[in-house]
Amino acid sequence: MDGIKEEKVVVLDFLPNGYPFDTRPSHLKNPVAQAIGKEHFVLLELVPKKGVYLQPHEDAYIGEGKRDKIHHIIGKLPISKLTQTAVSELSFVIMESIRANEKRFIEFFNKSVPLSTRMHQLELLPGLGKKHMWQIVEARKEKEFESFEDIRKRVKLMPDPEKVVQKRILKELEGKEKHNLFVDF
Repeated sequence: MDGIKEEKVVVLDFLPNGYPFDTRPSHLKNPVAQAIGKEHFVLLELVPKKGVYLQPHEDAYIGEGKRDKIHHIIGKLPISKLTQTAVSELSFVIMESIRANEKRFIEFFNKSVPLSTRMHQLELLPGLGKKHMWQIVEARKEKEFESFEDIRKRVKLMPDPEKVVQKRILKELEGKEKHNLFVDF
């Protein structure tokens, strides 16, 4: 995985009998899990250990050393190959991750920088234009943001910051963005 290693994932979907479109006899099919990395939001296809049944939203360790649930990693998964269940869980799992790692995302609002003389990293967030970008930059000069709630209070008419980050992550997963802020491939 090009130097980027996920240690932990969240299961999006588990197919105990493998993929339905796999035409091989059932005794040749492996159970498969689709998951998203907790740190870099990498979509992965995994094979669980024999007898392990995974649930959506369940955490699993995939790093070096002993893994209790996962036998091996098949590889990265494009968003287009996610099952319907995985797609429907994706937004929820991303939002849970954003809320659980609020400090990391607040850090982005506090430390983001211009990409060029005309474009700032903050403007890459859906729904944020020059006006919001300048309000955020000015507000953080006075005092760094401490929470999403703090951003909402201090930046007038700011779209919901968690939702903005979530939308950006989903766009990056679709591979349509020139600059990735949160997803590493």
